[in-house]
Amino acid sequence: MPEDTISLGERLRRLALEKPHAPAVSCEAETLDFEALHRRTNRIARGLATHGVKLGDMVTIGLPNSVAFIEACWACWKLGATPQPVSWRLPKAELQAIVELANPPLVIALPGMEADDRPRVGVDDLLALSNDDSDLEDRIAPVLKAPTSGGSTGRPKLILSGSAGVTQANPTDPGLWRLDDDDIGLLPAPLYHNGPFGTALAVTTQGGHLVLMPRFDPEATLRAVEQHRATWIYLVPTMMSRIWRLPEEVRAKYDLSSLRTLWHLAAPCPPWLKEAWIEWLGPEVIMELYAGTEAQAVTTISGTEWLAHRGSVGQVRSGEMRAVDEAGATLPPGEVGEIYMRRAEDTPPTYQYLGATARTLPGGWESLGDIGWFDADGFLYLADRRTDMILVGGSNVYPAEIEAAIDEHPLVQSSAVVGLPDDDLGNVIHAIVQAGPGLGADDLHRHLAAQLVSYKRPRSIEFVDEPLRDDAGKVRRTQLRDARIAAAKQRAGA
Repeated sequence: MPEDTISLGERLRRLALEKPHAPAVSCEAETLDFEALHRRTNRIARGLATHGVKLGDMVTIGLPNSVAFIEACWACWKLGATPQPVSWRLPKAELQAIVELANPPLVIALPGMEADDRPRVGVDDLLALSNDDSDLEDRIAPVLKAPTSGGSTGRPKLILSGSAGVTQANPTDPGLWRLDDDDIGLLPAPLYHNGPFGTALAVTTQGGHLVLMPRFDPEATLRAVEQHRATWIYLVPTMMSRIWRLPEEVRAKYDLSSLRTLWHLAAPCPPWLKEAWIEWLGPEVIMELYAGTEAQAVTTISGTEWLAHRGSVGQVRSGEMRAVDEAGATLPPGEVGEIYMRRAEDTPPTYQYLGATARTLPGGWESLGDIGWFDADGFLYLADRRTDMILVGGSNVYPAEIEAAIDEHPLVQSSAVVGLPDDDLGNVIHAIVQAGPGLGADDLHRHLAAQLVSYKRPRSIEFVDEPLRDDAGKVRRTQLRDARIAAAKQRAGA
């Protein structure tokens, strides 16, 4: 371990000594200062140890945004274990598939979120197991985090971070996220996604005040900025759109002058929306990041840079990226291809998959499935995603997973899932189903409610008579999608 780094547990211990009564984390009416967060997580860690959690284990955490979520993560790190966050709304079948990959000793979740043969506990249950809030033996989690992702196979995968549970001993540099120890960071996005999870950790390790919203609400987000005098906020474009679509008099009610930094990521931001926010808050406030959870390479762009490179997601700040053609050859500026990336030379792997393999080219290049191009100044522009992935409100949705759930219904013969454009979410899920007599949309919706988390369920279902796959079992989703978009435009013009 480098000399200037310490374990996450040690960092929290030092913050508890340096600023014991400064607020560390808040959610609605609950606030913990750094001393309380440190001492309570010592107790929770001992409760986890009672359940057999040890160095190197993963612990699945299925909690809504809350102080308890943050406590559960820090308790894991103090034992040298890895938080493995999942949506607290996951159906049992999907949770079970993830648990089989992670193999946690237990699941930290609300009542009703159960996995077979795996104890479920709440944070209060763990606190009740120990009154000892003294410091634990210092340990370092070999894997910092293990978020989940779907996959083109229709099965979930875990993305194990290549970083260990360490941080800078004295983090005085604002770093990538532009965070200082006096920042008040507002997070309305769900912590089970990688971006909010990572930035929540960054706010706390920097010594700032993390303010969580239990759920996103457009006006409540503006109210929270004013109430807490937030200096830093994380949003996704869907949230930005919903806030911007509030009546102008509602937006004007709230004082946002405290904001120094707004980060948006997770999905493409429509240029008109980005321009509106730059004009509203100022180009020096708006920041965008493009990367995968795998973190092989990262681009960032400020609002000022974006005005000079409209539509770009930025220049590469770490690692390497290139656009390649179908033969794997690097394309010149201006030509569209698949974006491949790799970590910087002589650096360790940034991630490891459980349940999947990477799409690769020789030389350590890997693709996340994005299509785009670079300009002459090295700014990246994303043109589309590979056709098998749909972005719904910043979440990656893979058709194969939904089709597999649809096809489980005994009356379904075949299915194809596509994303249709939506001003609010970016895309909505549309299912095209070849079914036998007697199957209706309501029946299929009820079937899917037990199989899929809500954002993966189709917004609309279309029944057809013809087969959707060829003799090789292939489906041409792009053609299906384009035909439905064209038909919708025709209807709108009629």
